[in-house]
Amino acid sequence: MQALKCSRSHAARPVAAKGARVVSPRPFGTVCHRPSLGRVALKAVNQRATEEKKNSDSAARQLLGMKGAALETDIWKIRVQLTKPVTWIPLIWGVACGAAASGNYQWNDPTDIAKLLTCMMMSGPFLTGYTQTINDWYDRDIDAINEPYRPIPSGRISEQDVIIQIWVLLLGGLGVSYGLDLWAGHDQPTLLYLAIFGSFISYIYSAPPLKLKQSGWAGNYALGSSYIALPWWAGQALFGTLTLDVMALTVAYSLAGLGIAIVNDFKSIEGDRKMGLQSLPVAFGVDTAKWICVSTIDVTQLGVAAYLAFGLKQYTYAGVLLALILPQIFFQIKYFLPDPIANDVKYQASAQPFLVFGLLTTGLAIGHVNQLAAAAASSGL
Repeated sequence: MQALKCSRSHAARPVAAKGARVVSPRPFGTVCHRPSLGRVALKAVNQRATEEKKNSDSAARQLLGMKGAALETDIWKIRVQLTKPVTWIPLIWGVACGAAASGNYQWNDPTDIAKLLTCMMMSGPFLTGYTQTINDWYDRDIDAINEPYRPIPSGRISEQDVIIQIWVLLLGGLGVSYGLDLWAGHDQPTLLYLAIFGSFISYIYSAPPLKLKQSGWAGNYALGSSYIALPWWAGQALFGTLTLDVMALTVAYSLAGLGIAIVNDFKSIEGDRKMGLQSLPVAFGVDTAKWICVSTIDVTQLGVAAYLAFGLKQYTYAGVLLALILPQIFFQIKYFLPDPIANDVKYQASAQPFLVFGLLTTGLAIGHVNQLAAAAASSGL
């Protein structure tokens, strides 16, 4: 039984008659403190909830392929982790931007929606999954330093299983791309050509002897163009005509993707330096690399906004794009420039949504121009 701890106020104590048994009631104003079972139980519940949330977050990170993941043993969850689903999002978004830029995509048409989702599946789970799996395979020694919990360096998946996954994802992506060409009625298998080209870039980015990622400039640009130009081309080619001016614009826009790729390099400086990889933070130092990073992101987008305004006369879209650039600059000043190593994830989470909406704004602007051109050609007939 728990003891009571009482503190008394200054109220007068009652006086008993002489010879009488004294039964002292608790004086008025006495406050008794019993260690609260409720507080103890609440603390235990909160602690358990915190642990469960931590475990849940670790499990979610595992499935998304993010840093800080739980050490999962289920082989299918490990396979998903290898494909890093969190990296599918920019590719899927890029396909939507390309579809918008075609000027022909009908946002409420079930057939167009089905085509778009299939193209997203090709670009995301299949070909990005292939890219991430093969990258993890050739980076297993670096990951053993930087991210030892990853499936391959931790030994939770066998070499044979990794090789099988690489081939299944590659051939699946190429097969879906050819099916899309047939569905779209292409005379030439444009989607298949793009898928082969993108897969080749993915291979030489990760694999020796070229291993583009060893060079900070070439590797980061290859990564940036894979996230911006290639999925855009796929989406636009599926629903319309992929023109040279749009290809040039998206290749230029990929410089912003180069900047985003540099952001990812700051977390791997130690392992890259030990393995001799010349990422930009290793080659130029943290202070110089962070300014290269933000400059490529900002200058590229400002250039695109100028092109929309003065080249295409799309002033409204140019204004929207400019409005989306300003928050990115704010978060660079607030998070990234003070400490790019500690705040890389925080910066990406804060600023990157504005960048991807800027991509869509650009796609919509080009789609509007294409619609006007098609209407003018139709009326001329």
